[in-house]
Amino acid sequence: MVEVNDTELKKVIGDFLDMGHLDNIVAMFRREPRYYAWTGEILNDPRFQVRLGVSVLFEELRAVDHDKIDLATSSLLALLHSVPLQPSYVRGEAVSVLAIIGSDTAMEGVRAMMSDADSQLVEVARDILGESV
Repeated sequence: MVEVNDTELKKVIGDFLDMGHLDNIVAMFRREPRYYAWTGEILNDPRFQVRLGVSVLFEELRAVDHDKIDLATSSLLALLHSVPLQPSYVRGEAVSVLAIIGSDTAMEGVRAMMSDADSQLVEVARDILGESV
């Protein structure tokens, strides 16, 4: 049997999300919880469909694997604070996925973005938290 390394597997996950094969990725994450730690890397894909797929993936996982989704939180928080900072759209997607996760730690990350220097990110956090200007 041919072994697939983690880098190749992350690319496969991104490719499947890009093609809309969500059920396959849900099954993979449920079978192998260590994949949750890759969420930040996968979300940092330049393809819009992959980033959208991550959000849809977490909506589904919240329903079927709720007790494990918080395993992705640290990778998303790292993405928010990485140096150099990721583009606003990637950081905004990370905030949105943290909101889907919804744990106390994830929501602390969303609240922390209320004081970010990027006004677009502040707007995303404000919308999620339901706060007005």
